[in-house]
Amino acid sequence: MAGGRSVALAAGLLLAAAQLLQPAGSFAIFLHAADNITVTIKPGSSVPQLKSCKICTRKICKSELRITAGVKEEFTFQCATPEKYLVMEIQKNIDCMSGPCPFGDVHLQPSALPHLNRTYIWDVKANKKVGLELKFSTPWLRQIGPTDTCPDLITYSISGCIDTTSVSIGTFCRNGSVSRVKVQGGVVMALQLPWNSDLTTSGFNIANRSSIKRLCIIESTFKGETSATLMSANYPLGFPEDELMTWQFVVPSNLRSSIIFRNYSLSNCERKEERVEYYLPALYSSPEVLKLSDKQPANIPGNFNLSLQGCDHDDQNPGILSLLFQIVVQHPQNEENVTYLIDLRRERDMSITIEPKSPHSGHPLLFEPECLICKDPRTCERNVTLTSGTMYGIFFLCYDLEHLRITAEKTIACWDLRYCQKKIYDLTVPRAISQLPVRLDKFTWKLLAPEEINVEIISLSLKLQQHIQEQRCNKSYSYSIVSTTKGKELSLGIFCPGGSIEKIQMRDNITISLKTFGRGFLNDSLNQDLKMSFVPFIKEECIFTVTPDPKAQVYLQTPNWFEGLPPYVSVSWNITVPSKQVARLAFLKERMDIICETGRAYVNIKEQKPKAEETVRREDELLPEPLHMYHHFWVNISNCNPVPKKQLSLQFWVTFVSQKTDLSVIIAVVVGVAGALSIIGIIICCTRKKYVHYSRKKESQNPGVGTYNANINTHMPGRQGLFKKRRQDNDSHVYAVIDDAMVYGDLLKESNGSVNPEVDVYRPFDGPVGDTPPTPPPISFKRTTKISNSEELPFCPERDSEPYTFAHHKPEETRSNGDKSVKGIGDVGMSLLESKEQEGLVEQLMPKE
Repeated sequence: MAGGRSVALAAGLLLAAAQLLQPAGSFAIFLHAADNITVTIKPGSSVPQLKSCKICTRKICKSELRITAGVKEEFTFQCATPEKYLVMEIQKNIDCMSGPCPFGDVHLQPSALPHLNRTYIWDVKANKKVGLELKFSTPWLRQIGPTDTCPDLITYSISGCIDTTSVSIGTFCRNGSVSRVKVQGGVVMALQLPWNSDLTTSGFNIANRSSIKRLCIIESTFKGETSATLMSANYPLGFPEDELMTWQFVVPSNLRSSIIFRNYSLSNCERKEERVEYYLPALYSSPEVLKLSDKQPANIPGNFNLSLQGCDHDDQNPGILSLLFQIVVQHPQNEENVTYLIDLRRERDMSITIEPKSPHSGHPLLFEPECLICKDPRTCERNVTLTSGTMYGIFFLCYDLEHLRITAEKTIACWDLRYCQKKIYDLTVPRAISQLPVRLDKFTWKLLAPEEINVEIISLSLKLQQHIQEQRCNKSYSYSIVSTTKGKELSLGIFCPGGSIEKIQMRDNITISLKTFGRGFLNDSLNQDLKMSFVPFIKEECIFTVTPDPKAQVYLQTPNWFEGLPPYVSVSWNITVPSKQVARLAFLKERMDIICETGRAYVNIKEQKPKAEETVRREDELLPEPLHMYHHFWVNISNCNPVPKKQLSLQFWVTFVSQKTDLSVIIAVVVGVAGALSIIGIIICCTRKKYVHYSRKKESQNPGVGTYNANINTHMPGRQGLFKKRRQDNDSHVYAVIDDAMVYGDLLKESNGSVNPEVDVYRPFDGPVGDTPPTPPPISFKRTTKISNSEELPFCPERDSEPYTFAHHKPEETRSNGDKSVKGIGDVGMSLLESKEQEGLVEQLMPKE
């Protein structure tokens, strides 16, 4: 024995001396015959063929060098950086079939190898009935997918053998929970090291075990809160037919484990059935057998085993059995045993999903305690979906419920307007959701209807505010509203409560998504008032009804703001002007900034009053200057088919001022009154002289006067006023209108002349009030006519007073920019005073009884 040690020592000294004497840049490898090692240096698989590095021995330079047991080889590299082009394989064959196995620590042999990317392979041949155990030193191993890469590029690969077929047990990195791997029969262990690694030990040893009667056993040991991902053998190519493998979990008794199946597939079984078996000694005395599709156990105390059993495959269509799962180990949760009841029995077509939030980036290796939602002590999952028509009792195994979120969806459909036109549906979050300790992230309503049925959204008390750059939403929640017409989406925008939009009418299918921000929604959810109903067909894609407060500043913009209004889409806004207020309408830019390929784009603005003037602008014209609106009014924007890369996106805003506080109006009235008094004085003077002259000549004859007609209808169709006794209920508004043709009829006959009346005879209004949006000119028009036939209303009219007009004025001259000049208040005041004075004049001229 001593002589053998002396010989080995001498050989080692000679090898060291030879290495010291070899020239710089050269290497020498000497393999003992007893070691049964083979070294191969060859080009890497990822190296292009045009780029190579030759290996030169004393005899020849070649691209691959193979050194077998009992051979000494000296060589050099023909390039300065061989690690970029060459790799090295060191394979050691261990025969455990014909003799005893060299169990114990596994060493990295030979030493003093060139700095190349290298792979150590230990191929252990053993009898099928012999179990081999690979025991790893701390920090143990972590299983990864077959195509994944370890952070330090140090990778362990373990393979078994069934007859002559190789089976991959798994691929692993350092730093994990896998402490031992037991394999039946032979095993092939491969360790891959990068060229610059300084690792000197293999990190495992081989031990002999008795037969384990299955393909393999993987042992995972846990010391604290953590999680691990594990895979079935040959994942994802398919678990071997009719085989069995087991995972052993070593867990401290004060911790709890949960199994979560992340991904699995099933094969087509001809005999038996694929299944998983749990041995839970702390809970049950006998194994629990489950299908892979069943809910897997959670909150398991202490140690336990999990086994996967395959089946006999159908030869014609075998399919693939594979399993990827996660084990989560953490401290016990929900010790107070709180169960939340979720009653969905009265709900229809609604689903609620409770799930983890999106994973945070940063430190993927740091463990975050898992949050589980349980329907019962054994049915716990990372996410659950609850459907309408059922009552649920759930509890949470979660250290921090902030890691969870709730999303919900409800469908409301109407396929026949006769059955759902009068129904009003609440678009509010059910109490069953708001009472949960998990924050609601999003609630989506899908409103479905055929093309001839439209949707109306109403918010009477809170009203909606459109979220735009100049008017941002800062509430605890907002609504995203999208209309789908003929397969094309039209995004109306983002809205939140606290605005001026009272109603929105839309066509076809609608999706409304409520998105929450922070914890404030818990209180705000109690005051939701959004409702919807199904209404008959409308021509526009969308109509907004805006009822602002007098102090409001309302900002509005066209739908599909970022993509632009779709071709040939028409949108209208019905804007209410508060009582005793004047609205100022202004656009935020001067032009539409589009070029029409076909059709025309229009902006139409029209007050809702009889014979109102309609302001029309085309895409090639300047948008109107700020307009003052004294009545409710319409804004309509209609698109053409614009050229590519041009989109129609318009913003406008509306503000209000009180009519009584307008100094310029007061001055105009004073000037108008003064002028009117002067004119009336002249008229009275002249008229009295005429009257005295003719009355003396015809004092024996009765003058012809206008006759009161009680059958005249002086009531305008429309909504009732605020006052119970109206003007048509008494005679204060009925008077005779006197003109020269009637007062001086005899004189006119004598002079054979004709006189046109100077004052129009009042006729009651019997036309429409204007409750529909203005219709733009047809798209096929080649030329647009500017409309300028509107009539200005008198100053400061009461909202509910009849629209009497005592004097018709000619349309004002058009400005150079196309806008109509605002009528002077003096003219309006003059008209009013002129009418009153004439009424007084008539009373003077009427003969006294």
